[in-house]
Amino acid sequence: MSGCGSKELSGEYKQVLEALAKSGTPCGNKDIVEVTGLDKKVVSSKITALKKKGLVDSPVRCKYGITEEGQTALKC
Repeated sequence: MSGCGSKELSGEYKQVLEALAKSGTPCGNKDIVEVTGLDKKVVSSKITALKKKGLVDSPVRCKYGITEEGQTALKC
């Protein structure tokens, strides 16, 4: 799967993914809020949407990490 197509991300989605990518380890919402400066409700809704798209997973309860698909989407 190489094309970007519909996987292109806008503003806040990209900020959340970039924060997860830079972290290198699973992050909680609070960590993402600190890095991005976004409201916690915004971060929560973006994570939920990114999980549905398969760009974020939850390897540990209440912690989130970026998937390979998420890494690819960031490069688009």
